[in-house]
Amino acid sequence: MLRIVVKEGENIDRALKRYKRKFKNVRQMQELRSRKHYSKKSVLRREEIKKAQYKQKFLREQAE
Repeated sequence: MLRIVVKEGENIDRALKRYKRKFKNVRQMQELRSRKHYSKKSVLRREEIKKAQYKQKFLREQAE
């Protein structure tokens, strides 16, 4: 559970912005969406490999 302490004299909009940033960084929504349905281990592994290949290609292109 995320906790945001609103400091005295702090604008509520600022605190809300901190909450949203923290929520995004924790990747809570991604976790919830991924748990909606079951994914086989082979499918997860295939996605990891695909993501790694994309990263390698991207880094290789930047180095050139």
